[in-house]
Amino acid sequence: MEPSAKEDTQPKPRLIVRLGIFLASHHILFSALCCSAGIIALLFLPSLAKNTYLSENALIPGSANPLFSSEDVTEANKFIKGIEAAAGGSRGGMEMPKFIVQQMKDLGAEVCYHEFLPHSKHFHPLKFFTSMTNDLAVRPNGTYSNSGTNTIGIIRAPRGDGKEAIVLVTPYNPQRVQANEVLSLALGFSVFSLLSRAAWLSKDIVWLSADSQFGEYTSVSAWLNQYHNPMFVGGVKHEPDGIAEKAEFTDFKRAGTMAAALIFKVGETRNYGDRDSVTMYAEASNGQMPNLDLLNVVHYLAVHRQGFRVNIETISSLLSSAWLRAIAEVIHTLGSILRKINPDWKLDISAPDYVEGTANLASSIYNQALGVPTGSHGAFRDYQVDAVSLEFSPTFYMRNENAKSSFLVRGGSYLKGWYVL
Repeated sequence: MEPSAKEDTQPKPRLIVRLGIFLASHHILFSALCCSAGIIALLFLPSLAKNTYLSENALIPGSANPLFSSEDVTEANKFIKGIEAAAGGSRGGMEMPKFIVQQMKDLGAEVCYHEFLPHSKHFHPLKFFTSMTNDLAVRPNGTYSNSGTNTIGIIRAPRGDGKEAIVLVTPYNPQRVQANEVLSLALGFSVFSLLSRAAWLSKDIVWLSADSQFGEYTSVSAWLNQYHNPMFVGGVKHEPDGIAEKAEFTDFKRAGTMAAALIFKVGETRNYGDRDSVTMYAEASNGQMPNLDLLNVVHYLAVHRQGFRVNIETISSLLSSAWLRAIAEVIHTLGSILRKINPDWKLDISAPDYVEGTANLASSIYNQALGVPTGSHGAFRDYQVDAVSLEFSPTFYMRNENAKSSFLVRGGSYLKGWYVL
């Protein structure tokens, strides 16, 4: 009788313990229910998601006068002719960086070169846990072998204290420069020239013309590594590639803490579409994303101010998927019924919008889960700097001067308006 009495007086396990035992004993069923609920919620997300908004920190983007005029377009066209001449007479690809640096210097900016080497693709166990890489490998005679050259210009803000900076990045390949890359450099120079004359700047402006012959990410990553982790090479007097004119600009220059960065380039001409478009890339390493306000401002200015069509990377196979279109029709019908019951239940979304939204969502989830950056903006996120990459897709041919000038006006106004963020 005593053992049974002890069992009656023994306290029952706590509720959370009993719940844990129940879930552990039915873990397969519980996992299946959670996965099903997640998939259903994911399918409803494009219709349930509310429109994003701009916080008060964005200060009504696009409300200021863009100030980009025909004079800036004229300067950009002169820059194009000069850069094309430099590309034609380039010695090992060095004439273009020299020309860009001289143009920056004429604007009153502080300029410098940054020599770097491509990242080694060979695994080394002793370097696995270190973030600093030796991008400045030097030969015994003090020259670089197979190196790239970034050109950097810095405008000191008249109304700033030098503690913050905005970075503009324009990638190009000086070894095989294309017409669209020349237009990218001209667009960057015109914006840089306009900001150099602005008396209201409160943040320093850094324009990085990134040598992308080893890849766009490599050049930006090497510059950021030197910017945040300075490396000093003692006992070597360096004159890059034997060009003495560059020696005066080899001292690495820095601005303030990077507040944000914008990487932009002009892609190849599209033979379809009724207007120029901009494609945004935001996913960085390990699924990191920039501040949502940065994406919203970039999207708002492109669509509502300059008339660009904004494209976001999608999984193209989903756009023509029959089963996804069937789900879209079901959700659209369900949303229409719920809206009749209660007008506040805004679940109805058109089938094409649902399919496009799901394709965008799936692409973003895939890129974030993969953890690989979708552009050179990922190098900035490694240093906790918000950044986004933009690729302009024009619908005109590069030899059309009138269309090119119109694009420079809209593109320059667009990039300048982004600075107020």
